[in-house]
Amino acid sequence: MSLNKKILFLLLGFILLIPNLVLAQEVSSSSLEIELVNPYQNIESVSTTESSPGENYKENSETFRAKVIEILEEREFNDQKQQNLKLRGLSGDFKNKNFVFKGIDDIQVDLIQEYKVGDKVIVSVNKDLEGNDIFYIIDCVRNDAIYLLVFLFCLLILLIAKWKGLRALISLFITFFIILQLILPGILKGYNPILISIGGGFLILFFVIYITEGINKKSHLSVLSILISLFITGLLAIIFSNLMKLSGLSEDSIYLVNLLGRSINFKGLLLASVIIGSLGVLDDMVITQVSTVLEIKKASPNLRHKDIFKKAYRVGVSHISSMTNTLFLAYAGSSLTILLLFSVGGMNFGNVLNNHLIATEIFRSFIGAIGIALAMPISTFLAAHYLKK
Repeated sequence: MSLNKKILFLLLGFILLIPNLVLAQEVSSSSLEIELVNPYQNIESVSTTESSPGENYKENSETFRAKVIEILEEREFNDQKQQNLKLRGLSGDFKNKNFVFKGIDDIQVDLIQEYKVGDKVIVSVNKDLEGNDIFYIIDCVRNDAIYLLVFLFCLLILLIAKWKGLRALISLFITFFIILQLILPGILKGYNPILISIGGGFLILFFVIYITEGINKKSHLSVLSILISLFITGLLAIIFSNLMKLSGLSEDSIYLVNLLGRSINFKGLLLASVIIGSLGVLDDMVITQVSTVLEIKKASPNLRHKDIFKKAYRVGVSHISSMTNTLFLAYAGSSLTILLLFSVGGMNFGNVLNNHLIATEIFRSFIGAIGIALAMPISTFLAAHYLKK
């Protein structure tokens, strides 16, 4: 049996094992799991319309879309504009019904948005002690702008990349499908987040690479390289999350537990986010290196494997520099508010590093960068020795 077929059978065998590996690993009750009681679940009534959504929470509340049809009154209060609005429901039980949102109050609420006639908003309704409907606006409707942005992206990809662009869009759809239908439901059901993310991430790259690059030895070696890199990245993530004593706790995590009403593996969720976050960069690095080796072999078919590896390795070093910087900037950009907070607070460098939020972002950045760095020599070595021109 040729090496090409052996690699393909190995990859297919791993895919068949993924469901068994994942389903066999359930999250046990440990120190990584923290169960929080929903602080809003016993609230029986709502007394004001201007309090935050969390304060007004009630399990039988209804959320629906509405449109601003008239601004009844507005005033400035502590440099914030408060408004009483007349709205018309666009969905749910209040569709085509008019109602009033009373946003003017002596209580100041941060992050109040100013609305105009024609704006579409998301409204939640509760009952007060007398059984009257109390409305409050919880956010804007952004679907139309999002759909337009996605349409422009797809159109641009198709115009520039044509057939390969279409395959890339299909791959993107598969990525979203696996994340939404496999990874997230698996984590919510209590299965091991690390195995779920590794298995789901490998499935994503498996389909993406074979759709965009075709079924050939180049694709086989790329998938194998990514699989090895993913496992090493996951192992390092487990080791250093324990050394750094990271819990994975954040405001988003606590809010998620409040919504679920049960425990969740925060630390596993953190490790899963690191693995999934590095997938796209790993894909780029591995495909580039394997393609580089292939082109070198085409240009100089008489070169030895060792010389081909050295030439492709030099290309990979430059690629690592740019990709690592890209990854760091991405994580720094997502944590810019936190970094500014500590800068303004005047904390010394050592205290900033020891802060849990900052340490978590450093952990994400460096584990992802290590995964990229490892993927380059692994993919280059495999391609140089086993890829034929």
